[in-house]
Amino acid sequence: MVQIKTPEQIAKMRAAGLVVAAIHAATREAAVPGASTKDLDEVARKVLAEHGAKSNFLGYGGFPATICTSVNDVVVHGIPSDEVVLKDGDVISIDCGAIVDGWHGDAAYTAFVGSGHAPELIELSRVTEESMWAGIAAMKQGNRLVDVSRAIETYIRRQPKPGGGRYGIIEDYGGHGIGTEMHMDPHLLNYVDRRRGKGPKLVPGFCLAIEPMVSLGTPRTEVLEDDWTVITTDGTWSSHWEHSVALTAEGPLVLTAPDGGKAKLAEYGITAAPDPLA
Repeated sequence: MVQIKTPEQIAKMRAAGLVVAAIHAATREAAVPGASTKDLDEVARKVLAEHGAKSNFLGYGGFPATICTSVNDVVVHGIPSDEVVLKDGDVISIDCGAIVDGWHGDAAYTAFVGSGHAPELIELSRVTEESMWAGIAAMKQGNRLVDVSRAIETYIRRQPKPGGGRYGIIEDYGGHGIGTEMHMDPHLLNYVDRRRGKGPKLVPGFCLAIEPMVSLGTPRTEVLEDDWTVITTDGTWSSHWEHSVALTAEGPLVLTAPDGGKAKLAEYGITAAPDPLA
């Protein structure tokens, strides 16, 4: 069952989303050469405490940290550690969430540590982020879930990959519903699988965490012995971007973007819904 939210509930999710945005800003500033991924986790914990919010990652299924820190060939679910120290040229994806008054926010971004990154890595992150926005732009009344998947996949497939070949759209992980829990129905693929049908119609109150994960090579992954860390099977590096989005009667509201998605949606000719907390 898909949980449909009222405007009042979406406002509470916006409050949680703004905490996530604050974590992103703080961890992005702290993701510098010489910082450990455990240092970044401590930064996130401090932001949560400052806002009186709770982590929805810590303890989830036994996960031992506040954020996921996925470096280079780690796609998702990397565990923060004192032993993982960032160095110049690394790429890190940080995934985090927050709970405010029982309502959840969840978002991820990819950052470049230091300088000297290869152009194909910069392009990989750009393609992944823009595919997320293409999916967000497809959150329109009357569309179905598959239209979001199609928008993400179509954007990625239309981008030329430096050096030739195709980007790997990660197959085993995708987006999800969000609300009174972090992971809820429906599961959102980042590609179209005709065996799954068109999925539910998008109506006001429908909330999704849209999160493409893309690699420079394979779409396949494996989980390490810690039962969390997910890596590409061919060792190629990856990118991960995510926003939590609510569809309202006035259009989409990007709950975890500081401006509610106003600037990026305008590039698609879409007016973001008014911010209920503005």
